[in-house]
Amino acid sequence: MRHSRPAGTITAVPGITAGHWTDADSATGCTVVLCGDTAVGGTAVRGGSPGTRETDLLDPMRRVDRVHAILLSGGSAFGLAAADGVQRWLEERGIGFETPHGRVPIVPAAILYDLGVGRADVRPNATAGRAAAYAASDAPLASGSVGAGTGATVAKGLGPAGLVKGGIGSAYCTLPNGISVGAAVAVNAWGGIHDHRDGSLIAGPRRDDGTMADPIGVILDGEYPPSEPSMTNTTIGVVATDAGLDKAQANFVASSAHDGLALTIRPCHTTSDGDTLFCVATGRNPTPVNLTAIVAAATHVVALAVIDAVRSATGLAGIRSVRELNHGIS
Repeated sequence: MRHSRPAGTITAVPGITAGHWTDADSATGCTVVLCGDTAVGGTAVRGGSPGTRETDLLDPMRRVDRVHAILLSGGSAFGLAAADGVQRWLEERGIGFETPHGRVPIVPAAILYDLGVGRADVRPNATAGRAAAYAASDAPLASGSVGAGTGATVAKGLGPAGLVKGGIGSAYCTLPNGISVGAAVAVNAWGGIHDHRDGSLIAGPRRDDGTMADPIGVILDGEYPPSEPSMTNTTIGVVATDAGLDKAQANFVASSAHDGLALTIRPCHTTSDGDTLFCVATGRNPTPVNLTAIVAAATHVVALAVIDAVRSATGLAGIRSVRELNHGIS
C-alpha cells in the first residue's frame, strides 16, 4: 500500500455508488452511499452523543446480515428522516431484504449537529434523502462543503467565534492483493485537525489575533472557558471494501477504523461528539480476507478522508475555511 495520498474516492470501490443533496443557503445536507443487495454491514459508535438508525441491527447477533445503503446527514436527529426517502428509492427498484410481503430496504444512518450554522428550521428530510440516492453514481464523490458536510465545523475549543469550517471528504486505496478500501467522512468535530503524516496542525481553534491554537493545549493550559456552553458536534462516515467480510469482521473494521479519526482529530470521541463509523463489504473480490491488512487500509483512508474534508471545505454562513484563512481571505 502506498503511503502517499491515494487517488480516487469511496466510489472507486467496486459495487459502491454515492451522491449528495446540498442546501447551501440553509447550510445543511445529506450523503448516501449505495451498496447494492449483497453488502454486509457493521458499525461502531465511539462518541458520547450519537444520533443513529438501525445500528443495533448490524450487531453480529442480529438476524439481518445485509445492508443496502448508508445515510450520513446533517440536521441533528431531524436528519434521520432522510433515510425514509432512501428506503423508498430502493424499494421502487426492488432492492431490499426479502420478506413474505415484499422487500424491505435496510438503511442504517447517522447524523451530525449543524443546526447552529445557517437555518436551524431547515433539515434534510425524506425528499432530500431520495434526491441524494437519485444523484448517486460511481463518479468521484465531491468533497468539502457539500452533502452531510455542508454545515460542518471543527476546532471549537475557544468557542463559536474561533471555529473553522469542516466538510465531507473521501479517500481510496488498493491493497497489494487487489482488495479495494475507501472511505467517506463528514467532519464536524469539537477537536482540531492534524495531518498525521507530519504532525502539522491543519485547523485549530482561532484566537482573537487569528492564529490557530493547539486544540489539546487550550485544555491543558486552561484556555478552554469552563463556562462555555457545550457545542454539539459529531464525525460520521463509511468505510467500504470489495472484500468478502462476514458481519463480525465488518464490525471489527468499523471499530478499528476509528483509529483514523484519532490520528487526525484531537481530541477525539468527546462527550459532545457522536462519532460513528459504518463498514460495508460488497464481497465482489474473491481474494481471501487478510483482516489485518484491511484494518490498516481502513485506518489509512479514514485519516486521509478527514484531512480531505477540511482542506476541501469552503466558507459558508460566515464561517471561514482553512483555504480562506491560509490565503487571508476575509
